[in-house]
This record gives sequence, C-alpha cells and structure tokens, in this order.
Amino acid sequence: MDKLIERFLRYVSFDSQSNPQVTHCPSTPGQMVLAEQIKRELEELELCDVTLDEHGYLMARLPSNVDHHVPAIGFIAHMDTAPDASGKDVKPQIIENYRGGDIALGVGDEILSPIQYPDLNKLHGHNIITTDGTTLLGADNKAGVAEIMTAIAHLKANPEIKHGDICIGFTPDEEIGRGANLFDVEKFKAEWAYTIDGGPIGELEYENFNATSANVICHGVNVHPGTAKGKMVNAMAIAAKFQLMMPAEETPECTEGYEGFYHLTSMDGGVANTKLEYIIRDFDRDSLEQRKAFMQQKVDELNAALEKGHVELQLQDSYYNMREMVEPHPHVIEYAKEAMIACDVQPNIKPIRGGTDGARLSFKGLPCPNIFTGGYNFHGIHEFITVEGMELAVKVIVKLAETTAEKYK
Repeated sequence: MDKLIERFLRYVSFDSQSNPQVTHCPSTPGQMVLAEQIKRELEELELCDVTLDEHGYLMARLPSNVDHHVPAIGFIAHMDTAPDASGKDVKPQIIENYRGGDIALGVGDEILSPIQYPDLNKLHGHNIITTDGTTLLGADNKAGVAEIMTAIAHLKANPEIKHGDICIGFTPDEEIGRGANLFDVEKFKAEWAYTIDGGPIGELEYENFNATSANVICHGVNVHPGTAKGKMVNAMAIAAKFQLMMPAEETPECTEGYEGFYHLTSMDGGVANTKLEYIIRDFDRDSLEQRKAFMQQKVDELNAALEKGHVELQLQDSYYNMREMVEPHPHVIEYAKEAMIACDVQPNIKPIRGGTDGARLSFKGLPCPNIFTGGYNFHGIHEFITVEGMELAVKVIVKLAETTAEKYK
C-alpha cells in the first residue's frame, strides 16, 4: 500500500479533463499524456500485451499463475476527469485522522462541511484527501486507476496469491459518454470485468439509468425592438414557457433511489433561436419511453398554443441499464460480494444514478458491474476520498482475483 497514495497523487497532477465539444478521441491531449505515463509503469511491472492505441485505450495483462483453467477477468477505470470543474493544477491535501467539523480547502473561503455533506460524520479517524477548493480532485476516476495499478503490482510481487489471467483496461472520455465507443472487447480477452469507478466503501452496482439526451429547439422571430410590436417572437420566452411545463418534482435535486428525472443541463441562444438541452433518466426502459413521449406531448401542446414561432424536439438514446446483461451471469456479482466480505467490507448493492463504461461494455458482450473506489462528491471542487477506502478497494481487487481462481480448482 505504500505506493498507492503516491500513484494517486501523481495521476491527479495530470490535466486529463475530457471535452464534449470535440469529436475526436481522445478529446483532449492531456489524456494521452497520462496514458503514456501509465503505459510506462505497466511496462516497468513487466506485464504482457501492453498496448496503447491512437485513441488512448490502454490495455495490459497479468498472466495466470495457476496450472488449471480460470476464466480471464478484467478491471477497468477511466483516465479522464469531468468537464464540470477544472482538473488543471490540482493541489490535493491530506487531512490525517479527521476529527470532525469543517475542513478548510486551501487558503480561500471554501470549506468541506459535514452539515452539507453528512457522510463526513461517518469518517472520523480516517485520512481524507481533498482539493484546495479551486479544482476537482480527480478521484473519479484516477483513484480507480491507482487502485488497479497497486493491486496488480501486489499480485505480481506476491506469486503465492493464485489467480487466472487479469486483464487491465484504462479508457479515455468516459465522462463525456464515449469511454466504451472504441473499446475492443475481443482484444481485451476477459470473460467478464469490473469497473473500479464507484463511490463510498462497499458500493457494488450492476444497475444504472437508461439514458436519453433531448434538445428542445425554440424558433422565434428577431426584429429591431423599436419596431417589434406584433412581429417579434422571443425564442427565450418560448423556452421559459416550455421549462415551466416540465414537472418540477422530477429533477435530480428532488429524486433518489430508483426514481427517474428530467434534467435541464444547459440553455443557449437568443431572440431568434434558443436551445434547451436535457438529459432524461429512468431505470425502467418502458418508463424512459413514457418520459420521451411526455416531452413530445409538451412540445405539441406548446406549438398548439403559440400563435407565432414553433418548437421542435430531438431525442437520442445514450445507454441502457446493464442489469439485463449482467443478471444472466449471477456469479459475476457473487464473486465480488464474497471478495468484499472476505475483506471485512459489507457489500452495498445499489443502482448507479448515472452511467458507466460498464453499462455499454455489458451490451458489447462484456458483463461489467461497478465496484467502489472510496470517493465522494465527484465532479466538483468538494470532491474527496479516504485513504482507507482506497486501500480497501485494492484489497478487494486482489481478493476478487484470488476468489475467482479458487472457484475453478
């Protein structure tokens, strides 16, 4: 474990934020710089089949050390960080033996408060790594990268721990929904895998949202305001009317658990044209279709009410709930649960209120649930992670490799 935090702090020093406005892969050059660094480390570990392709997909394999057949399993993490907050010049700090109360972030006024984040009340005595309040930390998902690398190094240095082939994959652009786009499942060679991309200790997830993006485009008429009477149609006013037609109680800030939502993520435009960008989420595929139909109904109602101007709706499905692809392979979940329990970790099986590379990889034929990293508050300047959570994630990865080998003696 002595290298774990060293690795993590090294990885977060790289600016590998992805960019949704760019179409090529990886979407930013910093992701490839980080991938090249990790590739060198994989080669120093003398792993097999270390490859980094032109799109930033990095793979390697730790060969089996048993003489009987064990299915190859994989561990996957993404190297990019979210575009929601800056990932440049990250300055982490370690709060040793947290005793409660507010944590000052850097020298400014930003604090990490247990009033706002009650999870801190459960972490007394833990060592907590935070940001300095100006950037995100990058634990999502550089913690996962560091944990996989540390677990693999431990397995390599301790051959008495028996395991089959362990396949390692690090992906670009997961945060902008493209992490699985160019992932070569056949080249990866695992029969199933786990993304190490979850949150607090114990999380084990094999359900995620079904996801659709929706663009509501409002068309108005722009005329000089001095002569606009009876002529101007303000597209922004139409957009405001549409947003008020959406159910206020079905938004991210009002929902939890298995509840779906509509989320207005951005608004851009002017008098002539305004675009509202939404994401629609639901765990049930039929319910997602009903949400899409509801949005179309509201567009139709608004168009019928408008004397001038009009509204159009564009829908695009993004990903689906991996449950339907993982449940036919129950051993994939059972082995993970056993490994956690063996490490004194209580499995907390819950749905992911979001997406993951594992969802799309599952639909590409690689069943791929998600395991915790030990982090909290991803995608913002209040992100933090515990050293203890990271260490337990490493132990679970190692034990999962060992458990799988034991099942096939």
